[in-house]
Amino acid sequence: MTEYVVLIVGDADRWWTTMDAEQRTAGYAEYTRFGEELTRRGHRITGGAELHGSAETKRIPGGGGAVTDGPFAETAEQVGGFYQVESEDLDDLLECCQIIAALGDSVEVRRTVQPEDRPA
Repeated sequence: MTEYVVLIVGDADRWWTTMDAEQRTAGYAEYTRFGEELTRRGHRITGGAELHGSAETKRIPGGGGAVTDGPFAETAEQVGGFYQVESEDLDDLLECCQIIAALGDSVEVRRTVQPEDRPA
């Protein structure tokens, strides 16, 4: 099995600031359907989480330095959550990801680096 990370990228604050309870409930139902569909098709969710809004972000700049607090307005898109998924069928995994992409955020699927992938 190959391990992938499915990143949900977009307006991470939308769920917390602009959606009413009914919209959030419907959205969460689609995420539940996504997880169920992954399982039904033989993919295995090994981890993941929804992330709190960007106001709780802490950032350490590249090269080190002072920690700064979010939100960071200059960032148009942010990671709002992720899944770790083991799969033998990337094409089918991508098809399943259409369920959550239909909610309006982008979905990025990236293979994780395994020890055997690293240069000797």
